[in-house]
Amino acid sequence: MILCCATATLKAQHSFAFNNGPAMHKFQDSLSRLSDETFNATSNSERYTKNAAFIKTLVNSLKTQGSFLYPFDSLKKITILKSPDNSFRIFSWYVPLDDGSYRFFGTIQIATKDGKLKMFPLIDDTANIKDTNGINGNKNWYGARYYEIIPVIMNGQQPYYVLIGWKGNSLKTSKKVIDVLSFNKEQQPIFGKPVFEEAKSKATRNRIVFEYNKQNTMTVTLDKNVNMIVFDHLAPISEEMMGNFEYYASDLSFDAYKLLNGRLKLVENIELKNEPNQMDDLFSDPKDKKIKAIKKL
Repeated sequence: MILCCATATLKAQHSFAFNNGPAMHKFQDSLSRLSDETFNATSNSERYTKNAAFIKTLVNSLKTQGSFLYPFDSLKKITILKSPDNSFRIFSWYVPLDDGSYRFFGTIQIATKDGKLKMFPLIDDTANIKDTNGINGNKNWYGARYYEIIPVIMNGQQPYYVLIGWKGNSLKTSKKVIDVLSFNKEQQPIFGKPVFEEAKSKATRNRIVFEYNKQNTMTVTLDKNVNMIVFDHLAPISEEMMGNFEYYASDLSFDAYKLLNGRLKLVENIELKNEPNQMDDLFSDPKDKKIKAIKKL
C-alpha cells in the first residue's frame, strides 16, 4: 500500500487525434472573460448571472471532441486537477458573496476512449449539510476549491484519491478540507470515506475539516520528503477561546496523516527536515526558546 504522486498506469487510452485547438482557444477566451466579469461583479445577483453564463460556456466547451486533452491553462480563477492515472479531472472554483461567504462550483470530467463528454456536475450543498463527516455524492457536494490530488493505490484494488482544498467560510474564519474521492460500481463519484484515524483511536472519520482565523494562513499539503500529508497544528490563542475558531491559528508545530493499512493515521508533532535554503537566515527558528514566536492574532 503506497501513497504516491507518481503517474500511474493510464486507465483510458486515447485513440483519437485532438484537432479542435482553434475552437477550444475561442472557448477559453470566452471563459476567461466571463470569469473576470463574475469576480468583478458588484452584487450577488450579477455574480450568479455571470457565473451561469460561465457554466454554460464551460459545458459547451467540454462537449467538443477531445476536450479532455485541452489544458485551459489561461483560466486563473478556477483550478483544474487531472488525476495522475489520467482517468479524470476536476474543475473547481468559487463565487464570493456579499456576506463574506462563498459558493463553490465544479465538475468531474471523465476520460473516454472516443473523446466524447462524460461528466458529473458538482452541486455545492454545504448550506444543507449538517454533518461534515457524512458521505456525499456529486449532487450534495461539500464544496471546495481543490488544489492537490493524491492517489492511494492498494494492492491493485480500485484506488481512491485524496483531495486537498480551500473552502473559505465567512468574514471571520476560513476552512480547509482533506476529502476522499472514490467511484462506486456504477462509476458514480463518492466523496468521503472512513479512512482517517486519530492518533490514539481506531475510530475513523470520512473527511477532515480545519477552521481558523481568516487573517491567518494554514498549510495543508503532501510532503514528498516524508510521504505524508502535512499540516499546521491549529490551536486557540488561549484556553478560554477553545472551540471558538475565530481565535485559532497555527502554533508553529506540525501534524500529518500517514497511510497505514489502507487508512490515513494521524501522526502528531512531527519533525520536518527542510532542505537547506539560502533564504533560511531570514527566518527565526521556532525551536529557539530565546526567540519569542510572533503571535498571528
